[in-house]
Amino acid sequence: MSAPLSSTASMNVEPDKRTTKFSPWSSDPDFTSVDHDSSASPSNSGAEVMSVGDCSRFLTANPTAFLQPIRLLVVDESDQVRQMCCDAAENFGFVGVEAETILAARKILERKDTAILMLDLTRQEGEGQSLVAEMKSLCPNTLLIGMSGSATIASAVETMRTGACDYLSKPFPMHVLAGAFERAAKRLCLDGELRKLQEAANGRSGIGDALGQSVEMENLYRILFKVAGSTHPVVIVGENGTGKDLVARSIHANGPDGSKPFVTIDCNLMSSTLLERTLFDGSKDVTVGDGTRKRGLLAAPEGGTVFLDEIENLPLDLQDRLARALKEKKICPVGRTRAHSLSVRILAATSHDLMQIVREGRFRLDLYSLLSLVNLKIPPLRGRPGDIVFLAERFLEKIGRNTGIFRTIPKETLRVLETYDWPENTRELESAIGRACILSSGTELEINHLPQNILTFCRTKDAARKRDSFPVGKPKRQPIEDVIPIASMEKRAILKALQQTNGDKVKVAELLGIGKTTLYRKLKEYSVQFPPESSVSLASPKIRLLPLILLIGSLPHLGRIRDPRVSLRIVRTNSRLAVGRTTRNESLQSLTA
Repeated sequence: MSAPLSSTASMNVEPDKRTTKFSPWSSDPDFTSVDHDSSASPSNSGAEVMSVGDCSRFLTANPTAFLQPIRLLVVDESDQVRQMCCDAAENFGFVGVEAETILAARKILERKDTAILMLDLTRQEGEGQSLVAEMKSLCPNTLLIGMSGSATIASAVETMRTGACDYLSKPFPMHVLAGAFERAAKRLCLDGELRKLQEAANGRSGIGDALGQSVEMENLYRILFKVAGSTHPVVIVGENGTGKDLVARSIHANGPDGSKPFVTIDCNLMSSTLLERTLFDGSKDVTVGDGTRKRGLLAAPEGGTVFLDEIENLPLDLQDRLARALKEKKICPVGRTRAHSLSVRILAATSHDLMQIVREGRFRLDLYSLLSLVNLKIPPLRGRPGDIVFLAERFLEKIGRNTGIFRTIPKETLRVLETYDWPENTRELESAIGRACILSSGTELEINHLPQNILTFCRTKDAARKRDSFPVGKPKRQPIEDVIPIASMEKRAILKALQQTNGDKVKVAELLGIGKTTLYRKLKEYSVQFPPESSVSLASPKIRLLPLILLIGSLPHLGRIRDPRVSLRIVRTNSRLAVGRTTRNESLQSLTA
């Protein structure tokens, strides 16, 4: 059986029987002893009443962390406990809200503005634990302070495992409640600061995962944040609609000049004269406060970042001036002798291969070398199918926040989106999702809500895939050249082996890796002509070692000889081998001769 907790015990707080006054503005909690009111007995449902002390001011780790007051919800069946906790919370600067039943507490939690929940866990049929589970789904950032009139060490440990930040054993004195409030407030501040840091690490001034969350984009984000801390020029390479402008703005926002102006110059839309005046010479008709003529953007006194989009369209003479400005870190306007320092960071973007344009003579090599210290290449959307679904749902959520209508994308529509090749990349995807939302009257985006060019492309691609998988009609037989039949290959191999072994079938069978029976069958099947026996000499060692049984096997009719007086005789007749019958006496006479 678990040991009961002391009536004055609280998790993480040393028990103290003195009623105390909390000093809110000290860095460490400072409790000063005061006299306890003996009239405040434990009979009031397990709560002591604060006899003295004003906690209207409250210490937090960061006083600016909460722009709105901290809302605390007290759920307990005792009116006195609820009233006492709410009063103490208001003295701490909290906004106290009370609820007697789980149903009433659930409705308050659905507002999603509760920062701290004080809950009596000693309820029938686990109502308290069910409310804790619902709180985690409705308000995951809400802190839980558990209370129990029959607290044990085991119940306290179990409550802390569910995610509670504190646990109070009723009846509890006021200083214990004050300590619980202080720890909860500090925890809220730390959690808030942690969320800000996480958002800063993931979001980085708004880019976050706005271009996708694939492995390729994660690698790009890591390089981007490293580059942002310097002032070196950067070239951003990517197809139209991949988000080059967003990447440039993120580099500027996370760089040392993030608070200074960010100016975009489209080199394809402006004339050569206007580009030169805007970047280098300034305006003759516009003056600043001291009466001097306004400088060009590259020498602007306020500094910042100049983003040169479509830089491959910059005229060659301006490319020369820009290269000299990057080398010398100075800008000398035409018609003036005084030079100004280069005060901005240069970011450039292109959708072409700049090195190829350099080979063609349309872009200066020295400017390319100065700009491309760092190249950031944004991969096209068609190579990242996972990002297609992710970005589509993200655009849909963004539209839902603006219109108040939240829609979903069924699997069939997602399949069409993944099949399309998106030549205009992210920009085209966002436009397609926006058009589909306008045409949709329900909660789902159907296939027919997508632009017609997407549907036509997907139908054509599906038809081609089916045609390749299931050919229509009987395919034409293609002529096959240089193919030798297996029978011819076997016959050729047998003949060659016979020639190499001088007709020795045992050796032939060994060379070919087949049995003798198989060899004889193949010889008969392919009508292989034996080499002339005359070419085989009787004096040959192979003939002497040739087993007699082979001769018997090659002449089956000899196998029927039964007379023991009859033997085989090998004679040479007209240069051919002959086998005949002789008697034993004739054989002996022949051998003697």
